[in-house]
Amino acid sequence: MADSHVQAAGQCTHAEIWQQPEIWPDTVRRVRVRPPLSSPGPVILTGAGTSAYAAQAVEAAWPGARAVASTELFLDFRQYLHDRGLVVSFARSGDSPESMAVVNKIRQALPGVRHLAVTCNAEGKLAQAAGVEAIVLDARTNDRSLAMTSSFSNLVLAGLTLARRDETEAAVPAMSRAVAEALPRLEQAARALAEKPPRRAVALASWPLFGAAREARLKILEMTAGRVAAMAETFLGLRHGPMSFLEPDTLVLCFVSSDPRRRRYELDLVSELRAKGLGRLVALAPAEIGCAVFDELISTEASALADELRTPAEIVFGQLLAYYLSLRLGLDPDRPSPAGIINRVVAGVRIYED
Repeated sequence: MADSHVQAAGQCTHAEIWQQPEIWPDTVRRVRVRPPLSSPGPVILTGAGTSAYAAQAVEAAWPGARAVASTELFLDFRQYLHDRGLVVSFARSGDSPESMAVVNKIRQALPGVRHLAVTCNAEGKLAQAAGVEAIVLDARTNDRSLAMTSSFSNLVLAGLTLARRDETEAAVPAMSRAVAEALPRLEQAARALAEKPPRRAVALASWPLFGAAREARLKILEMTAGRVAAMAETFLGLRHGPMSFLEPDTLVLCFVSSDPRRRRYELDLVSELRAKGLGRLVALAPAEIGCAVFDELISTEASALADELRTPAEIVFGQLLAYYLSLRLGLDPDRPSPAGIINRVVAGVRIYED
């Protein structure tokens, strides 16, 4: 149960973050009952916004698959697909113009391509579309809040189950238990970090967790209405110019690898930031690394999993951090865009006929 400090503002978002570990086993079961996927051609993973980051997180676990945002795929699908192939669309509502444009344009031009949708909304256009095989997740994953939280982790987990069925199924019971038990501690740490909202935030990760880093960055932007400027970058990419974004009080959220080979490069970069006095350094990492170069270490038992499987578990802290930053800045995390600049379902996109 969520703690008693939660405010009236953001009640939906808070509940949707907290419910995630409870739903994860059901998501695996819904995918597990399907026959294993095979494709005679390319496998393209797609979605828009947060769903595109879900596709990217799944790409890291699916050898040979390629993540292409639906906002780009419907424009240039012939670059990625020919007569055969598989398109896996990830979507919360399934009602965005780009989601349907991907299906309609590819089906018309390349009828041999198979379409599979993983969606949180049984009534959405994508789930109901002709020629689309739909995996519909628990209705609770269809977040009512503007920002996607429960939907993101469950879309990723469904994709991981498609990609690595046995490995994911074996990992989820311990992942769910570990995150559920850690939630009060994660919430306390997120609230404390949000007490002094930074002007800037950076999420760092190597490639297998970069979808999680991009999603954490987006949650901070969305829930603070852009008042906290945020970016995502790889550890090794940061030196090539983006380090100029960092200031001494920049919040740096580090998704540290469980692979010692990757981690040594990541920790070298973090040590460099420490030596330069750049950033408040927060690690999402296996407990074994300790706090020597970090200001704070956030860890659960799930942090020791293979990086490709960690995104659903590790994003929870990023969601809580964004939630408390939103409250601290006087916003409502359920509706953090009071001017209506962004909306729960994107509208206003004109799809032109070729």
